[in-house]
Amino acid sequence: MSKLTHTPFKGLKTVLENRHFPLKEPDVAEGKSDEELFREAMSDVREIPEFRNILPGHGTKVDPLPRQKDDSLDILNRIVRGETKMRLSDTAEYIAWVRPHTRKDIIQKLHRGDYSVQDTIALHGMTLIEAEEALSFFFRQAIQKRFFCVKVIHGRGLRSPQGPVLKEALKRLLHRSFSKWILAYATARYNDGGLGATYIILKSK
Repeated sequence: MSKLTHTPFKGLKTVLENRHFPLKEPDVAEGKSDEELFREAMSDVREIPEFRNILPGHGTKVDPLPRQKDDSLDILNRIVRGETKMRLSDTAEYIAWVRPHTRKDIIQKLHRGDYSVQDTIALHGMTLIEAEEALSFFFRQAIQKRFFCVKVIHGRGLRSPQGPVLKEALKRLLHRSFSKWILAYATARYNDGGLGATYIILKSK
């Protein structure tokens, strides 16, 4: 048998026995600034000419993004100048309700004034008790006459320290005593009382 001449692991046993693992010291760039180190690291970097036409500022003009118009601010300015009216459905005072399993577009039609009002009651000047009694009588009469659409003028309660008391009384009555007869209701149009009045659709049967 010929003697091996290549012995790459020669001395490995001695190293393991002595637990000595020599480490290569990293190259330390002494006295060099970060900028100098960066330039040395980038010294081999070369520009790719084909990329010039796809990068902004290099051959191809990039159009600036179009300035978006703030429609909400424009609408608010027109409202302040009296050029247009605020949409009542966007206000906190707007109220609307529709019975489940009823066509949802009935609310839009009702608020828009698509249905003829067949009877109206005004609660101005009434106390809470008087208003509740008047509303009960009004609805009983409307149901007996089989009216489809009626209107209640309750005001907005702006002068009341307790807020819209009569408006809240109306909502309670609609959802309690006469709930089975109510199909939908919504705030009236501007020219029909606006936030101070409510259209109500009654069930025909």
